[in-house]
Amino acid sequence: MPAEQHPDMLYRDLGTTGERVSAIGLGGYHLGMEHVDEALAVRLVREAVDHGITFMDNCWDYNDGLSEVRMGKALRDGYRERVFLMTKIDGRTRKEAARQLDESLRRLQVDHVDLVQHHEVLRFEDPHRIFRQDGAHEALLTAREAGKLRYIGFTGHKDPAVHLHTLEVAEQHGFTFDAVQMPLNLLDAHYRSFARQVVPCLVERGIGVLGMKSMADGHLLKTGAVTPTECLHYALDLPTSVVIAGIDSLPILAQALSAVHSFRPLGDAGREALLARTAPFGAGGDFEPFKTTSRYDATAADPSLLGEEPEPAP
Repeated sequence: MPAEQHPDMLYRDLGTTGERVSAIGLGGYHLGMEHVDEALAVRLVREAVDHGITFMDNCWDYNDGLSEVRMGKALRDGYRERVFLMTKIDGRTRKEAARQLDESLRRLQVDHVDLVQHHEVLRFEDPHRIFRQDGAHEALLTAREAGKLRYIGFTGHKDPAVHLHTLEVAEQHGFTFDAVQMPLNLLDAHYRSFARQVVPCLVERGIGVLGMKSMADGHLLKTGAVTPTECLHYALDLPTSVVIAGIDSLPILAQALSAVHSFRPLGDAGREALLARTAPFGAGGDFEPFKTTSRYDATAADPSLLGEEPEPAP
C-alpha cells in the first residue's frame, strides 16, 4: 500500500476499504499503443508516480498483454511499493479467470495486485456467469485467500442498468464489491447516465467509485463545448475515488496533473453551466459510442476472452 503522499496531489478514500488513493489514476491501455514505445511507457509511469499518482490501471487483454508487460517493467526499482495496482480479467469461468490472473501477475512481475476487476460486464447474463458455481468469482475469492489480490471490483461501459443488476446479483450471493468502474463525463449525465443512476448506489454502499472516459475517449472534445481540464474537473467533482486518465505523452500527463492542482469544487452553478453546454451533444448518445455501439466491446469482438460458455443447469 503506498505510504507517501505528494503535496500537489489530491488523495481520496477508496470506498470503505481504508485505502487512500490518488484522485487521478494512470490508465494502462495507452502504454501499449503504437505511438508509445517501451521507453516512453516506463517514463510515463515513473513520472506519474514521482508526481503523486498512486493508482495504476491495467487489464489482462490490453494490447495483447503488452500494457501489463510495460507497466511491470516500470514498477521495478521500488516503484511497485509506491502504487495501488489494479488489473482486470475477462474470464467468466473459475478456470479461465484463474489462468488470466496468473498471467497478469507474471507480466506485471508481482506476487499480488491490490485490486482485480471483472472486466466488461456488459450483458445482463455476465454477473450470473461470474457468480455461478465454478464461475470467475470463485477464482478471485480463492486468489484473495492465497494473497494474490486484496480487493475485488467490476467494470463496464455499456448501460447503468447492467451495473445495477450486477450489484443486485452480487448482493444475492452475499457479496459486496470493493470498487466499480464506469464512464463518467459531461455527456454521460444526459444519456443512460452512470453518474445519476449508479454512483449514488455505490456511495450508499460504501463502494469505491472509479471513473473512466472523462473525455468520452476524445469524442467529447470534438464537440468544442468544453476543454480537457473542464472534463477532468467535472469527473473529479463527482464522488469519485479515482478518475482514470488515458496518458500517452508527457504533455497529457502534465495536463492531468495540472487539472488536479487547479481543481476546486464546482458547486451547483458551475456544474449546471458545464452540463448546459454539453446537453445538445449528449441526448442521443452519439458521442458515447462505447454505450451505443459494439466497437469498444473487446469481448464481443473475441468471445473466447470470456472462456467457455457454461452448461445449462441439469
